[in-house]
Amino acid sequence: MAKFELKFLDADCNDTYITSNAYFGENLNRIWIEIGSISDNEQKSFILLDKSTAIKFAKTLRTEINKITESEVKNG
Repeated sequence: MAKFELKFLDADCNDTYITSNAYFGENLNRIWIEIGSISDNEQKSFILLDKSTAIKFAKTLRTEINKITESEVKNG
């Protein structure tokens, strides 16, 4: 099995990233979202989302992406 980690880099600062993982277990089904700095491994923040909150977050993110897309279409 391949071992890899996806890091989504900040649009303006390639030193900052966001990554996520899912944790499973009894009463522990959570999505872990971490925000960190590549140059400073000690400086990290994270949130844990349950399934329903993660779904709502994903829908909200898609809505915001659609707003950007609509704006780009209007501005040619």
